[in-house]
Amino acid sequence: MSELPPWIDERLDPDLNRKLSQRHVVETMVGAERPFFSAEQVRARVRPDVSRETVRNRLNELREIDVVSAETYPDSITLYYVNHPESNWPLSPEGKRALSHSTPLETLSLGDFVRLRNPAGIRTLVLAGFQLSLVLFSLGVIAAVVGVDVTIRSDNGFWAAAANLFAVCLLLLFAERLARKLRTDGPGGLVPTTEEFVSK
Repeated sequence: MSELPPWIDERLDPDLNRKLSQRHVVETMVGAERPFFSAEQVRARVRPDVSRETVRNRLNELREIDVVSAETYPDSITLYYVNHPESNWPLSPEGKRALSHSTPLETLSLGDFVRLRNPAGIRTLVLAGFQLSLVLFSLGVIAAVVGVDVTIRSDNGFWAAAANLFAVCLLLLFAERLARKLRTDGPGGLVPTTEEFVSK
C-alpha cells in the first residue's frame, strides 16, 4: 500500500482489531489511479468478502474526520473521494477534472455491468443501444430503397450484428469529427493551406 500523507495519518483511528480498518480503506483510495469511487468499487478493491455495510461504515467514519468526502448524484449514486485540504475544491485538481467530465458510462465497470449494478450506467448503455438500433434500422431502410446491401455477413448472427454495429460506430465517429471541423473552421478548413505544408 502507498504511504499516507501526514494530514491523513494523524486523523485515523489506530484500532486495527476490525475486519476492515479505516487505514486499509483510505490507503486503497489514495493508491488507486481513479479519483473517486462508489462504495461497491471500494469494497471490490479492499476485501470483496467484507459486507457492503462494513465498507459504508468505514467510509462514513472517514467522512466524519474529514479524510473522505462524498457527492450524491441522480439514481442514488454516491461517489467518495479523498478530501484534499490543499485544494479549494475537495477533490484534487486531477480528480475535479475527471469528475466534471465523467458520464454514467465512465463509472460503469465490468463488474458493475455483469452484476447489473450502477443503474445510471446501465440505463445509459441501454439507451445508446436503442439509438444505435434505430440508426441501423434507418440505414437498412435506405439500403433497401436504393437496392444496395453493404452489410457485413456471418453465419453467427451475434458476430454479424457486432461487426455491423462497429462499422456504424466508426462511421458516426468520423462524421462527428468532420462536422466539428466544419463548425470550427468552415468548409475551407478541410482544404490544406500552403502554411500547413510549410510548417510541416
